[in-house]
Amino acid sequence: MDVDVELVRALQEDGRASVQQLAQRLGQPRASVASRLARMLDSGAVRVVAAVDPAFLGQHVLAHVSVRVDGPVEPVAQHLRGLAETVLVSAVGGTYDLVTEVRVGSMPQLHDLLADLRAVAGVADISTLVYTAVAKGFFVSDYRGDLVIDDVDTALIELLQRDGRMRYRALAEAVRLSPSAVTTRVQRLVAAGVITISAVEARGLTHRQLSMGVGLHLTGDDDAVLAALREWRGVDFAARTIGRFDAVATLVEPSAGALYASLDRLRGLPGVARLEAWLHLAVVKEDYARTLRPAVG
Repeated sequence: MDVDVELVRALQEDGRASVQQLAQRLGQPRASVASRLARMLDSGAVRVVAAVDPAFLGQHVLAHVSVRVDGPVEPVAQHLRGLAETVLVSAVGGTYDLVTEVRVGSMPQLHDLLADLRAVAGVADISTLVYTAVAKGFFVSDYRGDLVIDDVDTALIELLQRDGRMRYRALAEAVRLSPSAVTTRVQRLVAAGVITISAVEARGLTHRQLSMGVGLHLTGDDDAVLAALREWRGVDFAARTIGRFDAVATLVEPSAGALYASLDRLRGLPGVARLEAWLHLAVVKEDYARTLRPAVG
């Protein structure tokens, strides 16, 4: 067992799990787990943060945009990085040079954003996939639309977006409530799907984990394919889409050989007709923190 990999996966499922809980899950000494966790967080290899569910923010349209660049990639990557609508920007190897995930409130807003993107110097062309359903994603928490938050909740969310493992006592001091009251509020926000608290791992050729995006052409039982991706440990993200693919997924593995094995396994899934893959070379932006709309409170 790769203890670091299992530790990250445990944090992706529950970013606020205690060191004792993590140690019990991994079957490792508490001191060893505490040391590994501190090393990951201090080095920046892993961040644990809260993300507000897109639907709660009024971001009802999520899309994956592939960008082909004419000339140097970096200026276009930095332009995408600076856009409020992007949560992920990555330089990739494949048919396109960059991919980005964008979140907006409506289809007209997406059309306007894409028109602006096409006009950016260096952009040769783009291809867009609209997510119709997210089957797996650590930062989409299934908000149920039945919770109103106040200024204290907003303050707690802002703090947790910076540090999802911030201690309840420190949170309580920041908002001037008791630790028990803050614990209740945070648990209520998570239970209602307003936020999810999870781990973001640095990925790319210079990091411990490699990441590959895959576009799938499906035939037959699409639901069965999405269900398989949902349960697949090496799949970081999966969504049904409208566009040149029927679904997209992100594979994360510790080596090129493991990525190849996952890709070959994916090809063999019943219902997968063919696929196209792109390797994430450098993640330029992965930031799910958002300013809450004034009207929310």
